[in-house]
Amino acid sequence: MDRDLLDVAYGRKPAEKIIANGTLVNVLTGEVYPAEIGIVGDRIAAVEPSLPRGPETEVIDARGGYLVPGLIDGHLHIECSKLSVTSFADLVVPFGTTSVVSGLDQILVAEGLEGVRKSLDESKRTGMRIWWGAPAKAPYTVPESTVGHPFGPDEHRVAQRWPECVGIWETVQEMVEHGDPAVLDALDQARANRLPVFGCAPLSDPRRISGLAAAGIRLDHESYSHEEMLEKLRRGIYGIVRESSVAHFLQENIQVVAKVGARRIAFCTDDVHAADVLAGGHMDKLVRMAVKAGVDPVTAIQMATVNCAEMYRIDHLVGSLAPGRFADVLIVDSLDDFQVREVVAAGALTARDGAMITPTPAPERGAVRPFPIDPVTADDLVLRASGDQATVLTLGFTEQVFVRRRRDVTLPVVDGIVEPSVEQDALLVTVVERYGKTGNKPVAMVSGMGLRAGAIATSAAPDDNNIICVGASRADMAVAINAVAAAGGGQAVVVDGEVRELLPLPVGGIVSDLPAAEMAVLEERLDDLARELGCALPAPLMYLFFLSITAIPDYAVTDLGLVDCVRLEVVDPIVSEV
Repeated sequence: MDRDLLDVAYGRKPAEKIIANGTLVNVLTGEVYPAEIGIVGDRIAAVEPSLPRGPETEVIDARGGYLVPGLIDGHLHIECSKLSVTSFADLVVPFGTTSVVSGLDQILVAEGLEGVRKSLDESKRTGMRIWWGAPAKAPYTVPESTVGHPFGPDEHRVAQRWPECVGIWETVQEMVEHGDPAVLDALDQARANRLPVFGCAPLSDPRRISGLAAAGIRLDHESYSHEEMLEKLRRGIYGIVRESSVAHFLQENIQVVAKVGARRIAFCTDDVHAADVLAGGHMDKLVRMAVKAGVDPVTAIQMATVNCAEMYRIDHLVGSLAPGRFADVLIVDSLDDFQVREVVAAGALTARDGAMITPTPAPERGAVRPFPIDPVTADDLVLRASGDQATVLTLGFTEQVFVRRRRDVTLPVVDGIVEPSVEQDALLVTVVERYGKTGNKPVAMVSGMGLRAGAIATSAAPDDNNIICVGASRADMAVAINAVAAAGGGQAVVVDGEVRELLPLPVGGIVSDLPAAEMAVLEERLDDLARELGCALPAPLMYLFFLSITAIPDYAVTDLGLVDCVRLEVVDPIVSEV
């Protein structure tokens, strides 16, 4: 126990630092009143109308602003931003996000627990605290795709003991419903270790929600309608309203607040682009959106702070401005407009007016490591059939975010090879195993990408981070895949054999230490090139990397091949041959 903290709390000595001239937003009671915050080290020691000063006391003048707890992102895949922990923290902290709950699941499958450990340690050098959920199982794909480092019961025996571990992350509903032995073992360990379990249950019906609740799922971030979220709330599962760069559910799910209140509801972003955060904010944006939708400002702030902390059982450490909590304090001028003016993170004035006061240097990474795979050729990327024509099952993107429905297309067969058809919107898709374990590179078909030529590829691709490539040309696909592999990870756009744009992602093959502003420029170049080639999706490269997620219905593609996400098995993309 910190004796200095207690001495300040009991009024026996002055605080090291005081935030003065502010109005406290007490999210614990819903009150708003003038107060000063006394800080010792990285913790709040006292919150009083007036605090004594000593000759050494540093005073941060709030200049009449509101004092708000640091915001918490309740479910975030940091790696989907393609930014390292350091770069991502420097992006979101100026917008008021001082805590995130993350599974670090992409770095986990790429670099194992050692990679997770490095990421958690890296976060301690930033203004953003990571509360880590140990993934229920990795990979999440069913059947299991190939990854660098699988994660199961043996790894849980180590990971669940880490002080940063706050629960079990991304427990996919199919794994619970069908009794995956590894997942049930992880849940049994969590119960013994008194750790909560976090769900991943999109498009659930009441029967399945009841099963998840019975299994001990505490919270869920995957409601596609407010009715679905209400059913989860009714059965004892906390709800998290998601608003990501591409999954826009806040306007829909915030309706549940008007029905039952916000006590058991929080916010998350799940996946975000650097450009979107720079343009509109992060968790502060969700607060503003909720207020605009009719939620009381203090209630919206509670959803972004204490509600989230309580559902993750970390409210004794973050989520409110009270003694003993980390000194994560935002200064804002208006609760309705909610623009973050200054950020105090772990007791240090860290950001002002939308920027870090001092950017955080990235750790030393070492040399780039190309992927240990043989170069891919056009002849490796073929879908074979007999006869003159073949009816092929394509993964068809729908208007519902990332959902792929079956779309059958009849295509010509030339010399035993099914040819893609730009006219029929049937493009080739492959997932190339990148870890040097199997050499798998199955080929299927996808609709909805809209490319008229060329190819696009990414190794930032949950849930296994193999290389996903879609193209109208097998030759261009091979060039794109080889460019990504040689860079040790990245995203590429190729046209007529030329790499038109390459974004290297050398950290684990999935993220980069680029500053967010530079990442945003490169992201936009990639997406603009994909749009020039005909892709009409809102975020072409981001949509691309969701193709391999088997938890999203109805079809996916992994390094095992085309997956029926309902039957949970690999299926032949050739429906019939003529």
